[in-house]
Amino acid sequence: MAITVRFFAAAHEAAAGKDSVQYEPGTLESVVDRCVIDFGEKMSDLMPACSFLLDGVSMNDREAQIPDGAIVDVLPPFSGG
Repeated sequence: MAITVRFFAAAHEAAAGKDSVQYEPGTLESVVDRCVIDFGEKMSDLMPACSFLLDGVSMNDREAQIPDGAIVDVLPPFSGG
């Protein structure tokens, strides 16, 4: 059983250049915690500002369960002009 967590922009950099990782299913909060444990201070600093998508749909409830096989996208704030 696994979910895929994909990192974009600054989250990709904070994840040591990894495009994605796989974790066991759990809550969004447990996924955030695991990312911080695995990637450290840069990820910890970034996560409060991130948005998340669950299979392409915005996800804000950190207690929501993520089902087996799901894809979670970690989206930091984007800037541009």
